[in-house]
Amino acid sequence: MRSGGLSDEGGAWSVSVQQSFEWPGRIPLRKAIANHQIQLAELGLAQFKASLAARTRTLAYGLFAAQEKAAAAREVADRFQQLREVLVQRDPAGLTPQLETRIIEATELTVQRKATEAQLASQAALLELNQLRGQPWTSATRIEPIKLTFAPVPEPETLLAAAQTNNFELQMRRVELEQQGFKVFLARKDGYPSFTVGPYFSQESAGDREQQVGVGISIPLPVWNRNKGNVETAEARQKQAETSLYVTQRDLDRRIIEKLLTYQTKLTEMGKWRPESVDEFRKAAELADRHYRLGAVPIATYVELRKQYLEAVNALLDTKREALEAEQELQRLTGLDFKALKVSEPKKEKQK
Repeated sequence: MRSGGLSDEGGAWSVSVQQSFEWPGRIPLRKAIANHQIQLAELGLAQFKASLAARTRTLAYGLFAAQEKAAAAREVADRFQQLREVLVQRDPAGLTPQLETRIIEATELTVQRKATEAQLASQAALLELNQLRGQPWTSATRIEPIKLTFAPVPEPETLLAAAQTNNFELQMRRVELEQQGFKVFLARKDGYPSFTVGPYFSQESAGDREQQVGVGISIPLPVWNRNKGNVETAEARQKQAETSLYVTQRDLDRRIIEKLLTYQTKLTEMGKWRPESVDEFRKAAELADRHYRLGAVPIATYVELRKQYLEAVNALLDTKREALEAEQELQRLTGLDFKALKVSEPKKEKQK
C-alpha cells in the first residue's frame, strides 16, 4: 500500500466478526417443520409394522390353505389313478367300460392340474413368508392344522370413529397438512430480509498508522422483496394437502365399509355350514369308490362325489381365508383389536 507520497509503502489488514440475525419466528417454524417430519417417519414405521403383522397372519393361513388344497387334490387324483389302472387291466367288454375309462382318465388329468396349481400357490406363499421372516428361500415350513373361530365385529359407527384417531394414513395426511401450514408461515417470514451485525477492526501502515474500529450492519437488497412466488407455491401445496386429507378420509370410509360387508357376508356364509360336512363328503366319496368297483354306483355319481368333495374343501378354505383377510384389514384400518378371530389348535390324542 502506498501513502500520499510516491516513496512511502506499507500494509493494511482488517478483522471482522459477523453474526446473522433471522427475522423473529423463522427458527421456531423450521423446528416445527422438522418435528412434523419426524412424526411422519414414526407414523410410516408404525404403519409398516401393522401391515407386516397382518400380512404375515394372512400369508401363514394362505400357506396352510394351499397345503390342504394340494393334499386333497392329490388324494382325489391318486384315487382316480388307482381306479384307472384297475379298469385298464380289465378286459373291456363293450363300449360302456371304454367310455368310463376315458371319463376317469380325463377327470384324473383335471384333478392333477388342480393339485399342481395348489402346489405352486403353496410354494409362492412359502417363498413370501420366508422373505418376511428373513429366512432363506430354501427353508421349508409346514403350518400345522389350526381352527379359526370368527366373531362379530363392532358396528360401522364404532369402526369409522376409531379410524379417525387410529388410522395411520389419516394421521399422516393431517401431519402433512399441519406441516404445510408452517411452511406457508415460513414463506411469508422469508419475505422479510435477515440482517448481519458485527464488529470490525482495520489498520493501515503507510508512513502514518491509521486504525479503525466500528460495528457494521448489512442488509440484502432489494429490501422490498416479499417472496410472493414462494408464498403462492406454499399456499398451493397447502390446498393440495387439504384435498389429499379429504380424499384419504373418503377412501378410508369406503374401504372400512367394504371390508366390513365382506367379513359379515363370509361370516353369514360360514354360519350355514355344518362342521362335519367335509368329513361326510370324504366318507361318501370313499363309500362311492368301493361300491363303484362292485358295480353298484354309476360312473357319473362316483365322479361327481369326488369332484364335489374337492370343491367343498376349496370353498371352505377360501371362505375362511377371505374372512381372515377382511378381519385383518379392518383391524389395520381402524387400529382396533376387537378379538374377532380366535385360533385354537386341534386336540391331540394322548399317547399311552
